[in-house]
Amino acid sequence: MAAAAAPAPPPAEPSPKPPDSIPPAEEDEADAGGTPRRADRVGTVNWGTGTLVGVFTGLLYGGSKEANANVSKDAEVMLKMGSTTDKREQYRLMRDAMEKRFIRVAKGSLVGGARLGMFTATFFGIQNLLIENRGVHDVFNIAGAGSATAAAFGLILPGPPMWRARNVLVGSVLGAGICFPLGWVQLKLAERANLEISKSQSDFAKEHGNQSRVGAAIDRLEGSLRK
Repeated sequence: MAAAAAPAPPPAEPSPKPPDSIPPAEEDEADAGGTPRRADRVGTVNWGTGTLVGVFTGLLYGGSKEANANVSKDAEVMLKMGSTTDKREQYRLMRDAMEKRFIRVAKGSLVGGARLGMFTATFFGIQNLLIENRGVHDVFNIAGAGSATAAAFGLILPGPPMWRARNVLVGSVLGAGICFPLGWVQLKLAERANLEISKSQSDFAKEHGNQSRVGAAIDRLEGSLRK
């Protein structure tokens, strides 16, 4: 009897395909827990960046304000220097004037930076809190943050309770009224900038196809050198 034929090996199972990566657009919408999508946060400003910008702006504003306020005081010093012929006295007057001016400008810069830095930190902190709670970033977040920030600063101003209540009411109305149109303009500009960026990226992809970024950079460098 002939030997039994060896059993055929089982067919090889196809290797499992790696899971397709989720596109950025679908990844933004994949959060089912109510997390706001990235597309809904157009125009959002980082809290730290906004605070630093506010601090430096306050420093420049406070210093320039004090420097302009010293013009009349410099004129008084010049009159005093002209009324005396003693060189030592003139030197002393000039040195005292420069020291006082430096102290006033430095103090004005620090106070201005602290005030505006606190304002911007509060504003962007409330704005980010509203974005997280509402799940979307729109003009109402900016108006609400401006109203709450102005009301908070009106409450801490010195004065009797009725005066503080009036400051809170006026600050909340003015903050919302000023921030609403400014926020609308900011969001429109941010949307337009994002559209321009996406358009430029799509044009670049159509022009270069599947070419890598390194290859595209090399081609641009070669073209610039040829010119």
